[in-house]
Amino acid sequence: MNDLETRTAAAAGTWTLGDLTVRRIGFGAMRLPQTGEALVADAVPRDRDQAIGVLRRAVELGVNHIDTAAFSFSPLRSANELINRALTPYPNDLVIATKVGQPRDPSGAWLPHAGPRELRGLVEENLRQLGRDHLDLVNLRVVGTAPVAERFGVLAELRQAGLIRHLGLSNVTPEHLAEAREIAPVVCVQNMYGIGVPPDQEAFVRHCGALGVAFVPFYALAADGRQAGATGDEHEEVRAVARAHGVTSAQVRIAWTLHQGPHVLAIPGTGDPAHLEANVAAGALRLTATELARLDAVHHDTVPSDGVPGPPGPR
Repeated sequence: MNDLETRTAAAAGTWTLGDLTVRRIGFGAMRLPQTGEALVADAVPRDRDQAIGVLRRAVELGVNHIDTAAFSFSPLRSANELINRALTPYPNDLVIATKVGQPRDPSGAWLPHAGPRELRGLVEENLRQLGRDHLDLVNLRVVGTAPVAERFGVLAELRQAGLIRHLGLSNVTPEHLAEAREIAPVVCVQNMYGIGVPPDQEAFVRHCGALGVAFVPFYALAADGRQAGATGDEHEEVRAVARAHGVTSAQVRIAWTLHQGPHVLAIPGTGDPAHLEANVAAGALRLTATELARLDAVHHDTVPSDGVPGPPGPR
C-alpha cells in the first residue's frame, strides 16, 4: 500500500460551480451501469450491489461531484437510478451534474440530436430518475459545430423556472461558449482532454480558466480508448513517473489533469471499488516540474501527422 491510498477527495482541493463548492476529484457514472464498453446497446449489466457500493464509498471518500446522464444505461441498469437508490436522501453538499442533448432510445440506440422541443422532456427525465425537484447542473451536449443559442436558451428558461440551478456545455468549441454566455451564465465546459488525446484543447482550457469557468475533461484516463476504456498500452514516460511515486499510471494521468489549472476538475469513472480508491487518492499526488515537463512532452507528441485531431466519440 502506498501512502496515497488512505487519502480522501479533500486532498485535491475545491472549485466553485456557481454557488456550489465541489472537490476537484469527482466521479463519472458513465461506466457504472455495465462492465466493459460503455454506451453500447449490448453492454453487460454490472452487479447492482457492487455499483451501489461504489457510489456510497465515493461519498464516504469525500466525493461531492457526480457526473451522470439519463443516456448512461445498459440492459437492466441506469446510472441515474443507481445514484438515486444508493445516495438518497442526498447529502446536502452533493452536486449531481447531468447532460442532455443527444438521447438514446430504450434499446440503447443513439437518436438524433434533441431540438428545443425535446430538451424539456430530457430534463424532466433526469428529474424523475434522480428523484429531484431540481437539477444542480445541466450540461448541453453538442454534436457538431451548429449554433447552440436556441437549445441553450431552452435550458436557460428552465433555469429561470427553477428546474435547473446551473448550466454548462459539453463537447463544444470556444465559439459555442461565447454564444451561450450571451444567454446565461456557464459554470463549466466538459470536453475530451488528457494525456494521449490530441492537445488541441489547451488554449480552450486556459481560456476557461481566465473566465472562471471550470474545465471538466472526459476520457482523461481512457485517452484514445474513449468509451471502451483504457487500452493498457501505456507510454513509458507515464510508467516511469508512476514508478517514481509508487503509484499507477492511471493515478499519474489524473494528477496531470489536475495540474493543468485550479479550475480543472477530474471525474474518473469506474465500477470497481479498488479503482475508485486509487482514483480518489490521485488527488493527493504532487508532480514535480520535471515530471510535468516529461508528461507534457508525451502529450504534445500525440497530434496526428496531418495536425488534425480525430473527432470525439459519444459522451
